Amino acid sequence: MPLTLASLVNHSALKLTVLAGEDRLDTPVRWAHVSELADPVPWMDGGELLLITAMKIDAADGEAMRRYVRRLVRAGVVGLGFAVGVNYEQVPDALIGAAADEGLPLLEVPRRTPFLAITKAVSAAIAADQYRAVTAGFEAQRELTRAALAPEGPAALLARLAAHLGGWAALYDASGAVVAAAPDWAARRAGRLSADVERLRSRPAPASAVVGAEDDEEGGDRVELQSLGSGRRTRGVLAVGTDEPLGTAERYAVHSAIALLTLTTERSRALQDAEQRLGAAVLGMLLAGEPEHARAVAGELYGGLLEGPFRILVAVAAETDPHGELSALADAAETAASRAAEPVLVVPESGRVVVLAVDGGAAVTACTDRAREAEARRASGGERGGPAPMSVGLSAPTTAEAAGAAFHQAEQALSVARRRGRVLVGHEEVAAGSVLPLLADDAVRAFADGMLRALYEHDATGRGDLVASLRAWLARHGQWDAAAADLGVHRHTLRYRMRRVEEILGRSLDDPDARMELWLALKATSGPSA
Repeated sequence: MPLTLASLVNHSALKLTVLAGEDRLDTPVRWAHVSELADPVPWMDGGELLLITAMKIDAADGEAMRRYVRRLVRAGVVGLGFAVGVNYEQVPDALIGAAADEGLPLLEVPRRTPFLAITKAVSAAIAADQYRAVTAGFEAQRELTRAALAPEGPAALLARLAAHLGGWAALYDASGAVVAAAPDWAARRAGRLSADVERLRSRPAPASAVVGAEDDEEGGDRVELQSLGSGRRTRGVLAVGTDEPLGTAERYAVHSAIALLTLTTERSRALQDAEQRLGAAVLGMLLAGEPEHARAVAGELYGGLLEGPFRILVAVAAETDPHGELSALADAAETAASRAAEPVLVVPESGRVVVLAVDGGAAVTACTDRAREAEARRASGGERGGPAPMSVGLSAPTTAEAAGAAFHQAEQALSVARRRGRVLVGHEEVAAGSVLPLLADDAVRAFADGMLRALYEHDATGRGDLVASLRAWLARHGQWDAAAADLGVHRHTLRYRMRRVEEILGRSLDDPDARMELWLALKATSGPSA
């Protein structure tokens, strides 16, 4: 418990008498300082008990004392001790009145009590309080360590930490989701801080932030956020909420919790890295057409995943990935799978991430949600014309025996997403849609323009309408009468135009490949609606 003026007044050996400010004796005292300067304020830090004998001030001058006391109060001085029997036989009424008007506690120090005795008493009390804080901190550290080793792990640690702080505590994972909270009601409070946690996660670790209450309904608590992780990337966030700023003992407890949670997080990360290396080997065997070998290597770790239908997701980041989209996508998949107790295989590669997840499971949902959030941020940030922050291709449901084909589907969907400037494209979307949107490519348009350029140049001279005639004839599958009717010309005119098309292009319209290429060229230059 911190030293207060009341503690000094109740100290039997000091014999101090309260002359003013009786209602403020519970104010903590940071130090006791002796100064006979007429203006000691420049040497004050705040929280001091100032001890004087009035050698250089006129303590009987009412106006001078009002100015003197007012400056002390503004400087944060918490009390004034006046020694009698030195320059004044009793404390002057002017000083007593000024102290009472400003609410500054004024203590009379008898002649037989040296200032040194007061400073020693203050120093001893502060040291004792610090010792108690350190001892309490070490005890809290032992309790938190035992809790961290308990089967409940982080949940038990948070419960002990919240009890020690007299507040609440919550743990966020690498994706910013709340994974544990204590007491139980704190999960709701912690969930309201997701935006603050996201801002903290975007900063290099270690990082911290203090957040005030959002409204009176939350109880006016003060929340501290602390990043977890030994590297520059945040592996998680610890939040603690209390009514008052943390004291020394509470600060020791929080630092101990940060160290223990960081150790747990980094140990989990090391195991996860080993799992990822194993996962890369399993993926390689699946793509090589060796599903039985993949199952044997995966064992129980990924075996359940390979026994049921799963999807393959391939994600590639933009050239610059300032938001760490790929890492966030991988974290989201692993976190969701962990919560749902379902297997997931995440293989980070250079510039991309491959995910194998249960079809219809939490990990696939988390990945698609993350991709849609990235697309939404891009749209809301006015970046619609800019490159996508990442591109994601998703395969159809597959089995271990057909993993190679599914991987090819995911890469095809990824290629479409990158060409269209989309964040997420699924194989079903590509397979169910028209092939014509796939022609929206500069290289395809250049090919089409080159193929049809001679016809356009011919039409520009006013000697016929070969392009429109070719389009109508192909649209009618080579039916002369129907195509001629669409154009409003005689069928012999249309036959003449088609012979001119063959002469100019040097291609026979009886060749089905030529017909296909010309039709796609027309679509690529005029658009799908033509």
